[in-house]
Amino acid sequence: MTTTFTILDGGMSRELMRVGAPFRQPEWSALALMLAPETVTEAHRRFTAAGADVITTNSYALVPFHIGAEKFEAEGRTLADLAGRLARQAAGTATQQVRVAGSLPPLFGSYRPDLFDEAQAPKIIRPLIEGLSPHVDLWLAETHSSLAEVRFARRVVQEMLPGDTRPFWASFTLDDENEDLSRPKLRSGECVAAAVSAALDLGVDAVLFNCSQPEIMAGAVDAAQAVRLARQDGAGAGTLIGVYANAFVPQKAAAANEGLSDIRADLTPAAYARFALEWRKLGADIVGGCCGIGSEHIAELNGLRA
Repeated sequence: MTTTFTILDGGMSRELMRVGAPFRQPEWSALALMLAPETVTEAHRRFTAAGADVITTNSYALVPFHIGAEKFEAEGRTLADLAGRLARQAAGTATQQVRVAGSLPPLFGSYRPDLFDEAQAPKIIRPLIEGLSPHVDLWLAETHSSLAEVRFARRVVQEMLPGDTRPFWASFTLDDENEDLSRPKLRSGECVAAAVSAALDLGVDAVLFNCSQPEIMAGAVDAAQAVRLARQDGAGAGTLIGVYANAFVPQKAAAANEGLSDIRADLTPAAYARFALEWRKLGADIVGGCCGIGSEHIAELNGLRA
């Protein structure tokens, strides 16, 4: 295991709260973008100062589910452009080289693969891609609960931006209620190994797992590494594996969109770093944090490279 790996930022919503940003449901992290964009810049800068190599645009909640259909139709593209510009500005002031990932979120609600509607999805994802594209270094289709969501996002980016050579990263969220840690699966019920293999067929540059309990991530990394090593066609040889877990107290998937979830007291920066070391030993090339993982956790991960 080398000390060379990529560090992502942490969870944007909690970091925004820490810097005093306005925050409420249903707008969630999008509220700061609309009312206090300077707090978004500050949150990004806290992560770059902690050592993040990649920061993610604050576009996760820029969907009708959070900001309403009328506001999204009127301002979705403009807000996505703003999210991209703020991340780019923050990256430009960092002392290290920082890339910007354009967040392409679940379009109909977190943890709800049953709500995915491919017929309605284009009118949501297209303004996000249009607004973010001038500012981002890579695409991050994140917190997707099914392969169908990732396949859709990949196809639309290719259709809208033919010849685009920027990396495309796909990140799946895992079933926290699955008690068999040796057989990790997506929230859709699809097994991780099959999803990773299909993602490699799509030509993604990285397969990640995010917004799930850290305890279940090792099995997913192990399964992804096995698929990556077993591919005889060469697909996946250069594909990266990554993890950015959340710090939520275990909850039912149905509660994910209902309010602000409690954060585990035991996931201190040092405790989270111990999980990250395990993921690294199993083959993870990228580590970071999702909801509840703050800049102090990212600084601890950065210390692993010392």
